[in-house]
Amino acid sequence: MARQTREQWGTRAGFLMAAIGSAVGLGNIWRFPYVAYDNGGGAFLLPYLIALLTAGIPLLILEYSIGHKYRSSAPLSYRRISRPAEAIGWWQVAICFVIAIYYAAIIAWAVRYTGFSLTQAWGEDPNTFFFADFLSMSEAPGAVSGYVPAVLWPLVAVWAVVLLILALGVRNGIEKANKVFIPLLVVLFLVLVVQALTLDGATTGLDAFFSPDWSAMLQGSVWVAAYGQIFFSLSIGFAIMVTYASYLKRKSDLTGTAMVAGFANSSFELLAGIGVFAALGFMATTAGTAVDEVATSGIGLAFIAFPQIISTLPFGSALFGVLFFASLVVAGLTSLISIVEVIVSAVQDRTGLGRVPTVLIVGGTTALVSTLLFPTPQGLHFLDVFDRFINQYGIALAALVMLIVFGWILRRLPAFQAHANSVSSIRLGTWWKVVLGIITPILLGFMMWDSLRTELTENYGGYPSDFLLLAGWGLAIGALVIGIAVSALPWKRADALAAHDTEQTPAASEEGER
Repeated sequence: MARQTREQWGTRAGFLMAAIGSAVGLGNIWRFPYVAYDNGGGAFLLPYLIALLTAGIPLLILEYSIGHKYRSSAPLSYRRISRPAEAIGWWQVAICFVIAIYYAAIIAWAVRYTGFSLTQAWGEDPNTFFFADFLSMSEAPGAVSGYVPAVLWPLVAVWAVVLLILALGVRNGIEKANKVFIPLLVVLFLVLVVQALTLDGATTGLDAFFSPDWSAMLQGSVWVAAYGQIFFSLSIGFAIMVTYASYLKRKSDLTGTAMVAGFANSSFELLAGIGVFAALGFMATTAGTAVDEVATSGIGLAFIAFPQIISTLPFGSALFGVLFFASLVVAGLTSLISIVEVIVSAVQDRTGLGRVPTVLIVGGTTALVSTLLFPTPQGLHFLDVFDRFINQYGIALAALVMLIVFGWILRRLPAFQAHANSVSSIRLGTWWKVVLGIITPILLGFMMWDSLRTELTENYGGYPSDFLLLAGWGLAIGALVIGIAVSALPWKRADALAAHDTEQTPAASEEGER
């Protein structure tokens, strides 16, 4: 069977930009600052750094090694490791599908708010404007009824941009787009931070953000929060980095690249914390309240608190708003592209279709589901529950299962270590196998148990039980079932590819490269 030549990144810098673009997303801007503030302030940076070194970067190296070694999408790479492990790959593909459909909606909101910033269209009450006027949000979740044009057309535009970039390919689409988006994001956010630092009360916000509460270091929940933040912010656990690394050239520095990507992501999170809390300090000073009364995260920070800040700025309010929401758009787009690429790559390997037909079919289907569910009065209810359950019982659980299967059952960590060492400038020692084989699985298991304990004692967000069973538990379990079901289907193409690609030794790989 003739094998299609797999695309490759044009340069190492191109891959790095794409990897950083995937990692730097909405959560860096609206989640990290509050998590750090709520878990010891400046003292949180110590467990955060330890989590980066003992979980984040080791997991990045593992996913890079798998993708680079087997040069395939996640399902096919896992199949080449062990036939039953393919189900984990399709489970991660299903997770990416769910994340993509709602992630695009948040980007669409940010697109509209970039325009709203010019006229402060949210008026005197950003809370009412966002939920009632802009989203036309229903009081309770239910069946989809009606559409919200204000959300629909920017959502269609977001999907058009993403699918166009993906259709252009890895080198001409994803790589070139990230080479524009990442420098643009850095410039936008640097200007935003500089402007925020000039506001009255900025130092108050920074004091609140950085003041260390060393007693918090004795609390287990703080360490769990640090590992959770690293885990969710680096795009690990749902096959993105396996997919991106599969497009690397044979001679690629995996460990060095992982360290650069990991520290670049954390540096941007720290920059986001400075910008966000400088602005919150201004907000608190203007309102005559403490910072802890205005500090928040997530959608509330981006679409309610920041519009309030923008409305009270003494100067440059339009510029500040455009910079903030444009940053959300760019950060969101780079992450969304990587998420959808996981699905595209997997389906290409599964079917043998070309990139453009695959993008049109897979991307088009994902976009269709997204535009059917989220530009509706019930959209925010779906988004909230989807995000909660697919993160807690999708990404984290899939990563835990992957580590148990590859580390404990198949005992493949030494092989992945040898592969990374054969192509990297920084060699991995025993510590890498210890953190991935023992520390990270234990921490992920504890996070899972702690989350489940809370989930089973009270309904998340006060939602009705039947809605949570369908849109929450049903979604999380459904992703797993789909992964198992797809992997069980006959796959002659995969068998042929697996037979074609016997594992190469580093020497053989170098010979092939020459």
